[in-house]
Amino acid sequence: MRIDLHCHSTASDGTDTPAELVRNAAAAGLDVVALTDHDTTRGYGEAIGALPEGLTLVTGAELSCRVDGVSMHLLAYLFDPEEPALLAERELVRDDRVPRAKGMVAKLNALGVPVTWEQVERIAAGGSVGRPHVASALVELGVVPTVGDAFTEEWLADGGRAFVEKHETDPFEAIRLVKAAGGVSVFAHPAAAKRGRTVPESRIAEMAEAGLDGIEVDHMDHDADARDRLRGLAKELGLLVTGSSDYHGSRKTVALGAFTTDPEVYGEITRRATGAFPVPGTGGA
Repeated sequence: MRIDLHCHSTASDGTDTPAELVRNAAAAGLDVVALTDHDTTRGYGEAIGALPEGLTLVTGAELSCRVDGVSMHLLAYLFDPEEPALLAERELVRDDRVPRAKGMVAKLNALGVPVTWEQVERIAAGGSVGRPHVASALVELGVVPTVGDAFTEEWLADGGRAFVEKHETDPFEAIRLVKAAGGVSVFAHPAAAKRGRTVPESRIAEMAEAGLDGIEVDHMDHDADARDRLRGLAKELGLLVTGSSDYHGSRKTVALGAFTTDPEVYGEITRRATGAFPVPGTGGA
């Protein structure tokens, strides 16, 4: 089985619609794909409706969190999307995204960059707006060559010249909310140092004690040394080890299925989840 547990659609900052994502996942030879848009479940219906035969969909989300001043992401799988407390927190985070993006546009304007909110809004195309949309605007204007080049201290990285904070959930609260909604939580790309400061291992140990289920180890932002270190940490803490592409369509160069999760780990995730179940494809439109 080929299992990719971290993918984005136009419901947040990917460039594939949810329907395109599942069709492309099947074409890439995947057996299981997870839809994990940022702080939203808006793409579920379209993805399920288009799900090809032979492909299973894991519903999820990537939750924006912050601890000790460090931004981090928590992948939540197979939770009840209507559970009130987790739904309210997702909405709180999502509602803060627009004023935050507008703040980044204002800072860029002050730096002499002629980006406009209308441009960012067009790029977001109704999705949950975020820094990648602002970064894409910088690419359009020729300010930076790629989206990744916008995530530096010169521009949009944490603490960068055009960075603006947004509401982000305390990860310990997020882990509790996900568990209460019947879901499974995995710390996304925990050693992605090029994105900014990372959470120390001592904090990850505390999260494990608080109910964190796993850590994403095999990821494009982790080199071989980081992966070895994280595997050792996961073994020490009794955490599941996942791997995934963090696919964003054409917004990033990584391909669907570039990194995958072991079938036994996937099985354990589905065994732990009680809020929702994987959706088997029956041949979508």
